[in-house]
Amino acid sequence: MTTDHPDQGQHRDQEQHQGQGQGKRGGQEQQQRRFHLPSGSAARGAYAVDIDPEGAGWDRSALRVLELEPGGVHTLVTGGSEWIVLPLAGGCTVRIAGETFELRGRESVFSGVSDFAYVPRDARAEISSGAGGRFALAGAKCERRLPARYGPAPEVPVELRGSGTCSRQVNNFAAADTFDCDRLIAVEVLTPGGNWSSYPPHKHDEPVPGEECELEEIYYFEVQDGGLGYHRVSPSRDGGTDVLAEVRGGDVVLIPDGWHGPSIAPPGRTLYYLNVMAGPGEERAWLIRDHPDHRWIRDTWPDEPIDARLPLYTAHPSPGPEVTP
Repeated sequence: MTTDHPDQGQHRDQEQHQGQGQGKRGGQEQQQRRFHLPSGSAARGAYAVDIDPEGAGWDRSALRVLELEPGGVHTLVTGGSEWIVLPLAGGCTVRIAGETFELRGRESVFSGVSDFAYVPRDARAEISSGAGGRFALAGAKCERRLPARYGPAPEVPVELRGSGTCSRQVNNFAAADTFDCDRLIAVEVLTPGGNWSSYPPHKHDEPVPGEECELEEIYYFEVQDGGLGYHRVSPSRDGGTDVLAEVRGGDVVLIPDGWHGPSIAPPGRTLYYLNVMAGPGEERAWLIRDHPDHRWIRDTWPDEPIDARLPLYTAHPSPGPEVTP
């Protein structure tokens, strides 16, 4: 026969609570490893980053980052996905079924808007670069086969969003209302040092007609002159995505669901991220809902000026594409 010490029940409760806490932390650590991919951890073959739907555990969104040495050539077989070739640093030539698009590109994502090329599904494209460079391939599984096209840099809408310390610049090169794709939505965001973007936290993980659409999202980060930033994803449902990531150049964060934001730029360093999105809805749209505890921040924007450092740059006229029949 045993007799409990008066404190033994309390000790058992504490141990159970500690076990639950450790289980929760273990789950968060597992999510960190699954959804925050540090630079180099998603490399495969020719790609410094290779995120496909199967690897991400979802249906449509994809991202590859191709690094070409001077004189390098790479063949992209699109399969059932549409793709946009977006220069991050340097320029390239994209050849598709007899058409040739010369992309002037840019020195870096911090120096200017880039032109780009749309590559349809069920196609074969050759990407080459005389001087070498780094190129994002933003993709999405799709149904329709649209024509290959060139996207001129001067036609990329540059939007200033937010105000005060929430000011940021958005390059809407393939936003839902600016460039025609079947499923793919992609934009670039630049956040001046010390500012917050992707704020207030918002989500797009369930279909609510007229209010919210379901989109899988990839964030690809770069930080000007090195350094680090931070990105938060908090659960919107039981067991949902829960990530607090210290992000550096080349890092990726996957967002299958959840409230995402803020993205925090370090003082003195501009934070860049490329957003790639796609979803199952019939309408290609970007509809979001703000976190109810933080949506008030939008109401403050009219009372504050936009950060005087913005725009960091605007689109500049450039020659059109060289298209060879």
